[in-house]
Amino acid sequence: MSNTVHTRPAHRRDPVRGASACVLRLAAVLALASALGACTASMGGQPEVAAVSHRFGPDVLRRYAALTDEPFPVAAIEDRDLKPDYVRRVVDYPTREQPGTLVVDPNNRYLYLVMEGGQAMRYGVGVGKAGLEFTGTATVGRKANWPRWTPTPDMLRREPERNGKWAGGMPGGAGNPLGARALYLFKDGNDTLYRIHGTTEPWSIGEAVSSGCIRMLNQDVIDLHRRVPVGTRVVVLGGQGAVAARPQAAEPSEAFGEAPVDLDDAPSPVRG
Repeated sequence: MSNTVHTRPAHRRDPVRGASACVLRLAAVLALASALGACTASMGGQPEVAAVSHRFGPDVLRRYAALTDEPFPVAAIEDRDLKPDYVRRVVDYPTREQPGTLVVDPNNRYLYLVMEGGQAMRYGVGVGKAGLEFTGTATVGRKANWPRWTPTPDMLRREPERNGKWAGGMPGGAGNPLGARALYLFKDGNDTLYRIHGTTEPWSIGEAVSSGCIRMLNQDVIDLHRRVPVGTRVVVLGGQGAVAARPQAAEPSEAFGEAPVDLDDAPSPVRG
């Protein structure tokens, strides 16, 4: 009988099985870390910015961010109040109107600043309730920053409880219903009492809720105010409107409201 001690041969590690095991262990570690992170967030920790889901791209969010260089605070428009169809963008807009003209389409809740090349800057708007809206042509008779608001006699008669205390006028400011800017519409040299102005109710854009004026998000009316001079022609459509009822955005990206140009740097449609 042999006295040789037989030892178990050394196990040769299978490199494929070993790699698979490493992958599985790594996946388990990552899953555990993810679960712990979720628990931390649910217990009051600040979630990572990357985990916040928005319906809009960064350019749109920047466009409607808070403004800090105004005399009064202009709050950022909350994601829930931004409607994809009504964010500011450049669109194709064939029209016979000259560049620099403002065209308001109440039916579709849009205001167009006509540009050269068959395009326009399009803004979402809120419009007047049935029977209160203005239609026809006018001109921008004057412009105002943080305008004073005075209810018209008709507004005082229709809603005395709401408007009566402001019969003498409300100074411009963050709570003023005209918002950050106003463009006053004149016809034949006379004030029509209709305005294109900002709003303290961003959710109302795209709706028919006003007393006849055209309301815009404050960020949008500030942008429009700097682009158009006094004397600008304004066309407020009636009925079904004119050409291009709902023109498409010019090559939009996947994120709502993105445009092929920097809207802040878009050229003025009015020649020098």
